Amino acid sequence: MENALNILNQYLPFIVIGMGVVIVILLILVIALWKSMNKIERRYRKLMRGADNKNLEALINEKLENIEVSTQIADEAMALAKNIKENLNECVQKIAIMRYQAFDDVGSDLSFSIAILDGHNDGVVITGLYGRHDSTTYAKPIDKGISRYDLSEEEQLVLTEAIKKQIVI
Repeated sequence: MENALNILNQYLPFIVIGMGVVIVILLILVIALWKSMNKIERRYRKLMRGADNKNLEALINEKLENIEVSTQIADEAMALAKNIKENLNECVQKIAIMRYQAFDDVGSDLSFSIAILDGHNDGVVITGLYGRHDSTTYAKPIDKGISRYDLSEEEQLVLTEAIKKQIVI
């Protein structure tokens, strides 16, 4: 044990100098870290202060509220669009017309048949027959693409053509 103390006493000045150097290095590191920490703290405070001296948390909460309001408005717009789409099925969407010569003694295609249908294939077929001495107009209701009344060949053709038309909604 004494031998160890003698060696320690012999090298004590070197140990003290070495420890002093380590302490100085550590002090320099602490000062550098302290400056870096202050710089980061200033940047953090500036960030948290935000624009117009509002704090960042308040800005984020405001934006989140704006997002919620926008989402609500979008949901209302989607519901309105769905309602409009449903209402459009009740509007006239499909029309087909055909002109033809109904009677041999009348020249030109002055007679006509027109089919007017909504999105459910409900509507009417209107036929106008032009003759040399008189003209007659007929209207036949259509329910789900079918008429309760007999349809002429031309009326059936315009009805089929109107039903085939695609609706784009």
